[in-house]
Amino acid sequence: MQKIEVYTDGSSLGNPGPGGYGVVVIENGKVVHEIGGHYKDTTNNKMELQAVIETLKYVSKSDFDSMEVVIHADSAYVLNGITSWIFNWEKNGWKTANKKPVLNKEIWQELIQLVRDFKGKILWQKVKGHSGVEHNERADVIATTYAEHKRCELVK
Repeated sequence: MQKIEVYTDGSSLGNPGPGGYGVVVIENGKVVHEIGGHYKDTTNNKMELQAVIETLKYVSKSDFDSMEVVIHADSAYVLNGITSWIFNWEKNGWKTANKKPVLNKEIWQELIQLVRDFKGKILWQKVKGHSGVEHNERADVIATTYAEHKRCELVK
């Protein structure tokens, strides 16, 4: 099965505050597409989630939709949520183990639906943030630039 690699990141200046997300899509070792966006008033966790959502929306509309997609994220919140916590949240009526409502429920629901609708296979990989990993650093630059509401040249 062919595969692509994706690096995602989110940023907010203040929590809440202006935020942005960044995505870098790599095929055969080459950056083939980048995605970024800005939100006026958001949180870092929401932007981390939005980066993955935008990734899956893009991949689902492209020639990559039946490939294996390796999503690299530096967010423990995203990775733990999508690979573990979400199953209990759903089972418990979108309540945490402490019986409190899940934060960002609507965003999580959108993400899990995109994951379930995906035709290919998704692998989730933890990458250490701000550790010199080239494509993760680029995703961070995109997210931060958008959070600052500045122009960012993206690979299209």
